Amino acid sequence: MATLVDALNDPAKKPVIIEDCLTLIDAEVKDKKGMGGMAVKAGYGAVKGIKPGFIRNVVEGLMPEFAEALAPIHDEATTKGEPISAYLVAQKERAADALLEVTDGKAAKSTNGLVKKTYSKLRGSAKKNVEAAIPRLGALIEKHV
Repeated sequence: MATLVDALNDPAKKPVIIEDCLTLIDAEVKDKKGMGGMAVKAGYGAVKGIKPGFIRNVVEGLMPEFAEALAPIHDEATTKGEPISAYLVAQKERAADALLEVTDGKAAKSTNGLVKKTYSKLRGSAKKNVEAAIPRLGALIEKHV
């Protein structure tokens, strides 16, 4: 069985995985409700408006680090013989923390003021939003690994 890192970085699979990630992100943003949802939608719209393909480039750039961050959880699920989708849901806080550690580091290094400002505004609710996306993320990983 391929490791999570190998599977998500496979050049033959990567374009399809990136498309699925973009679909996942769009669906998660669309599902947001209330005032917090409005903030997420506004922030996402602002970041998407920076330049065409910006979100795609970000997803492509983050994928290797996200794969590394989630690899220990994936490996545990594999060792226990559990589906990664169910295991990720059970470990959603840990998974969200691992992913946010990556994005926090990237945001801190960004030279784009709009990206930094938007990330800073949304960071407070980010863990809740990432946790909400874990079931879709688990299904995406299961589909491609």
